Amino acid sequence: MRLRMGQHELAFERGRPLLMGIVNAGPDSFSDPGPRELDGLVRKAHEQTEAGASLIDVGGESGRSDREAVSEDEEASRIVPFVQRLAGEGVAVSVDTWRAGPARAALDAGAAMLNDVSAMSDPVLADLCAGAGAGLVITHTRAAPKTKDMPGHDDVVADAAALLAELMATAAERGVADEAVLLDPGLDLGKTPAESVEVLRRIGELEALGRPLLLAVSRKDFLGAITGRPPAARDAATLAAVEPALDLAGAVLRVHDVAAAADFLKVRAALRGDREVPDQALDPGLRTEVIA
Repeated sequence: MRLRMGQHELAFERGRPLLMGIVNAGPDSFSDPGPRELDGLVRKAHEQTEAGASLIDVGGESGRSDREAVSEDEEASRIVPFVQRLAGEGVAVSVDTWRAGPARAALDAGAAMLNDVSAMSDPVLADLCAGAGAGLVITHTRAAPKTKDMPGHDDVVADAAALLAELMATAAERGVADEAVLLDPGLDLGKTPAESVEVLRRIGELEALGRPLLLAVSRKDFLGAITGRPPAARDAATLAAVEPALDLAGAVLRVHDVAAAADFLKVRAALRGDREVPDQALDPGLRTEVIA
């Protein structure tokens, strides 16, 4: 299974998920709000790629439902300089947007993929990806963007499979190549915590769609509902939540803490016999922390 995104191509192996790092260019992220400065954003993105991220997901408009949407021009102004820097340095960049203006600007700046969390609420995004040869994330949700609507599902996994298949067909009709599509079951998007957990429990049922799956589990609300912790304190819970994806034929894990996720995957692989463990004493420099 492969994912083609412009000049970038990712190959998948069963049981070896890839990592997508998250860097928010807007100041009102749900998990790490605060001022943003371009050099700092670029530095953080490179730290994530060095830690093991295969691509970086850039957002300029928070999905928080307690914030009004910024203008499309404002969203584009936040992401374009960032995308230009990263793409110019060879980084595969995904841009988290559901609006055509910022999407077009991001692709012109060198983005390799559009991460549309709105279930193709504007099909023009598919047209843009087809024209640019870019990748497209197709997401399951029955809720409008920037809302916390919970429409309810008789069977949330069956609904996800049906809508994702329908949207894949629409994207294909608009010229998006099959190998450019990444599917997101939409954890927390129009779903109760219990429904998000049900999706993870039955994630293997979505493999029948034939495309790699994006698991955007990091610091999500359903983890807060289970642990009672605020977003920045949910990284341990995030690692527990990636477990169902680890045996999929093709998976991308979207995480804030790339280094921790990479370490988790390395140790798990070693315990399963899929990764060599050094048959020698640990380097003395790694045995104790240095006291400043």
